[in-house]
Amino acid sequence: MSDTAAAKPVLDKPKSIILGVLGLVVIVIIFVRVIPQIGSYDDALTSLKDMSAGALACIVVAVVVYLAAYGLPFMAATPGLRYWRSQQLNQAAFAISNGIPAGGAFGLGVQYAMLASYGIEPTASTAAITAVGVWSIFVTLGLPILGVVAIQLSGQTATSYVWPGVLGLVVLAVAIVGFALIVRSESAARHIGSAGDRIVAPFARRFAKGRTVDLVPAALEFRSNIAGLVTRRWSVLTGAQLSVSVTQFLIFYVALRGVEGWGSAGTSLLVAFGSFAVAQIGLMIPITPGGLGTVDATMIALLTALGVDSGAATAADLVWRAASFVPQIIIGVIALITWSRRGARALAEREAARRERTGGAST
Repeated sequence: MSDTAAAKPVLDKPKSIILGVLGLVVIVIIFVRVIPQIGSYDDALTSLKDMSAGALACIVVAVVVYLAAYGLPFMAATPGLRYWRSQQLNQAAFAISNGIPAGGAFGLGVQYAMLASYGIEPTASTAAITAVGVWSIFVTLGLPILGVVAIQLSGQTATSYVWPGVLGLVVLAVAIVGFALIVRSESAARHIGSAGDRIVAPFARRFAKGRTVDLVPAALEFRSNIAGLVTRRWSVLTGAQLSVSVTQFLIFYVALRGVEGWGSAGTSLLVAFGSFAVAQIGLMIPITPGGLGTVDATMIALLTALGVDSGAATAADLVWRAASFVPQIIIGVIALITWSRRGARALAEREAARRERTGGAST
């Protein structure tokens, strides 16, 4: 069996359907029941109608900048991968993961296939996909910490929302230390895998019908896949992931200032960033794609708690959500269709060349 085939995940259809329905129910509850209690759709609609052409133009520019940044992570994680291919890969994966219920596993398989069609070896593909995923988690956990700091620097108080930052700090610290130890040595990877076995074992016996769990091989495989790449390119990976988050915040900020009116004093940059950053902890709740609903409710609640008009907060969130999701879904579908026409042919040509080199032997 080839490495590519071995890495390809199996999609559990019943589980995907159940998770998809659950996610849809959660989204409906949040947008129909929760958000109207902390924001106002009527006021939001009024704010949107009053938005100037200049404000709309600023939002369009911010979206373009964000979409441009979205092509950077895989280029950073895959030496030799051209920007437009990185852009095509990431946008297609976004469309699948966020447009299909529980589409993460399917999106992962498409990422492997696309990288293979670009001529990237399976080991390099695994390292790139793993690194992009890990760095995305690190940034997601780090943002609430920066958000709490920004709110404190703004002079505002939101004590009840400090805990997401504290939680993010603790989890991030543990994750970074564990990650660094795994990358540093094989012995540390074995020890961490064994420690994970002891933690997970009671839950596995209870919820997995008595099946045992062995995390040591997983830790060793993780280390072998990612150690070299991270050692060489950690700074580039960090910069690429941060650029995605910063430009996404840019969309939200220009949307918020647009509905408030650029001529007014409006919400400070620190309050806006603090609210946006703390709300990203909702991305760690994997019920809905892209934190849809969970992030929105948290962000609106925090903005209103910090003195932002509820209508403006709701309108800004809706504009940010639409502007950062809808164009990407459309571009991702186009990227997927474009690749599918050429990718299958490229994969067939590479397989034919491989068979020719190996004398027609199968693996």
